[in-house]
Amino acid sequence: MLKLLAALCLLAVPALAEPCRQTSFEGLPFTLCEVQAGADLRLFHSDDAGDLLGSFGAVDTALAPEGKALVFAMNAGMYHPDRAPVGLYIEKGQQRHGIVLPASRGNFGMLPNGVFCIGKTRFAVIESRRFDRAPRACRYATQSGPMLVIGGKLHPKFIPGSDSTYIRNGVGVSADGKRAVFAISDAAVNFETFARLFRDQLGLPDALYFDGKVSRLYAPGLGRADIGFPMGPIVGLVAPLP
Repeated sequence: MLKLLAALCLLAVPALAEPCRQTSFEGLPFTLCEVQAGADLRLFHSDDAGDLLGSFGAVDTALAPEGKALVFAMNAGMYHPDRAPVGLYIEKGQQRHGIVLPASRGNFGMLPNGVFCIGKTRFAVIESRRFDRAPRACRYATQSGPMLVIGGKLHPKFIPGSDSTYIRNGVGVSADGKRAVFAISDAAVNFETFARLFRDQLGLPDALYFDGKVSRLYAPGLGRADIGFPMGPIVGLVAPLP
């Protein structure tokens, strides 16, 4: 049934230039999806009744009354077992969950972590404590961690050659905030290699980790619709149906 739903999702592809492409970095495969500021990029978690969406197909169903659909999407930040966001979460300008600053367990607790902010005219990836001191006006925002790249420098706790490898995904933002690049590894990678993809190959000075192991991508233009257990926050580019 899940495979059938994924196939049906691939049929409803909006008319928009394909934002996703495959690439390699140091012999490892990655898929990248690039968005320009001002595009209809959104975060999704629950429907109007407060029920969890949790899947790319459910997001597309929620968009259908607008005559729109996803161009691409991926999971976008840490979540609790009930799929509630772990940290700051803003949707349609409304804060649904507050920012979390103290260290906690897991990757989220590998400080510094950060916030991905979708503003009206620009994107930003900002270290969480800095964001808390000077909040941005975000139409959408999700807190996750750890930061991958901070002002052009790798997270200080990353270990070159580490054998802790997983499928990982995250987002990086250009210095002028006009471009966001979402990346997912198509093979298991460690944090340090994943961070250098953003800094060294993509030239992005700030990047944020979304998750590992559960990382999934919906890119119908590439014939891809990853399936699995329900997710928490989802980020997706939206466009009118043809």
